[in-house]
Amino acid sequence: MNASSHTRIKICGLNSIAAVDAAVAAGADYLGFIHFPKSPRHVSLSEMHQLAARKGDAKTVAVLVDPDEALMGEVLRAMRPDYIQLHGGESPMRCLDARHYAELGVWKALGVSTAQDLEKARAYEAYVDGFVFDAKPPKDADRPGGLGQAWDYSLLKGFDPGQPWLLAGGLTIDTVADAITQSGAPGVDVVSGVESAPGVKCVDKINAFITAVKAV
Repeated sequence: MNASSHTRIKICGLNSIAAVDAAVAAGADYLGFIHFPKSPRHVSLSEMHQLAARKGDAKTVAVLVDPDEALMGEVLRAMRPDYIQLHGGESPMRCLDARHYAELGVWKALGVSTAQDLEKARAYEAYVDGFVFDAKPPKDADRPGGLGQAWDYSLLKGFDPGQPWLLAGGLTIDTVADAITQSGAPGVDVVSGVESAPGVKCVDKINAFITAVKAV
């Protein structure tokens, strides 16, 4: 994740050729592929390989939850991800180990509901190459993200985690501009906000979302 003069855009949970092609054509910076069976956007290793091959100028992101070394090795062989995004309870050292399995680096996703939650980033900043700040999931949630929950994005205003970062959680075509203004986000990460149903990406919504971000 590099600093840029424009707001970086990640379309996550991609699971079809049409959606990947739409994201690339519209100018997405990052393409996220989720390998986590509990997610409605889960893709197999062979699907990751097929979809990542269509990345064009975008960077690929393998989104994993508490992966072991064997799984990260399999993901590396399947798609050679530019980045690995760790979305579970991984320790800072685990994040550092994951760098061996990505071409460019590792991002850590952190759930946020209070300013205190943001301080968790301090323990990771020397071990990762970027952050994704997402809504903190309910305690009974069966997955750590992609729940479509908006939150108080203004908590991030003026916060410097020491690495580039993306804003996630409940972003939609109608709310993303305000969310960027509230948070000062250098980049955004959308999952459910560009879907017609859970796990079903909508090409028109992908195009409209990217247009909305570029207009900010």
